[in-house]
Amino acid sequence: MLVKTEELRKYFKIGRGQRLHAVDGVSIEIEQNEILGLVGESGSGKSTFGKTLIGLHARTSGEAFYNGQRLPAKFSSEDHLHYSQELQMIFQDPYSSLNPRMTVLDIVGEGLQIQGKHTRTQIRELVAQWLTKVGLNSDHMSRYPHEFSGGQRQRIGIARAMIIEPRFVVCDEPISALDVSVQAQVINLLDDLKKSMGLTLLFIAHDLSMVRYVSDRMAVMYLGTVVETGPADDVFFEPQHPYTQLLIESNPEPDPKSERARSHVPIKGEITSPVNVQPGCRFADRCPKVMEHCHNTSPPVVSTSSSHTVACHLFA
Repeated sequence: MLVKTEELRKYFKIGRGQRLHAVDGVSIEIEQNEILGLVGESGSGKSTFGKTLIGLHARTSGEAFYNGQRLPAKFSSEDHLHYSQELQMIFQDPYSSLNPRMTVLDIVGEGLQIQGKHTRTQIRELVAQWLTKVGLNSDHMSRYPHEFSGGQRQRIGIARAMIIEPRFVVCDEPISALDVSVQAQVINLLDDLKKSMGLTLLFIAHDLSMVRYVSDRMAVMYLGTVVETGPADDVFFEPQHPYTQLLIESNPEPDPKSERARSHVPIKGEITSPVNVQPGCRFADRCPKVMEHCHNTSPPVVSTSSSHTVACHLFA
């Protein structure tokens, strides 16, 4: 087991005694060389979970473990320096995640420079190598982020994370801001790097078809909690939780004729406010199979098979 969380929580204080429950009791396990896909609507807490897991946000409560070691609830400067060699993140927005005042050389080589283990010449050589690996030219080192397209900027972000040679990488919707043709290129690049470097990935995305394609297992998140986990194909083709079923049904078909012919069952209403969340199932107000006690009692996590779990009163 490379990465594990137990009841991890991240709350944000927003004044007047109120707290935003961004991540509320998430327990997951990620094996070495595995890709875990994390899906859910915007506002489900996916990105916050990834950032909290690797120390970019301080945990409110719960535990996080990496390679058997308990990660600190709040990273110090020394912790960031130590764990950044093992844990990295590819950020969602390639337009805002790169410093516009820095050249590509400084952006990609910054992590190596902070570590202080390489000379300026060595850093320049490694940056050139990694730019080539991610499909850019080594002479791009002297350019600034505004001189690149969205796909190229995302490749720069990937090079920045991978040049450290980490073991675990959080990919926070790395393809959502890219054109479809570029998305496939970035996915294939990540797959090649995973195989060549032995990476373990937490892949956060909205596109369920893409997540099923790239992931070994899939976890479905709703309003700060994980409602279903299992092998990617099982969750996609045999979803158990009503929320997962509606997410799959809302996923468009690639064939236009099939898409027009099939019936659509949209998820009713908006995602519930994560501020001072009330007891009961988080999905109760929008669930087509809701029962009376769903509004009052939190559902237990039930194993429907040896590798498939669901948090729903229908299976209790």
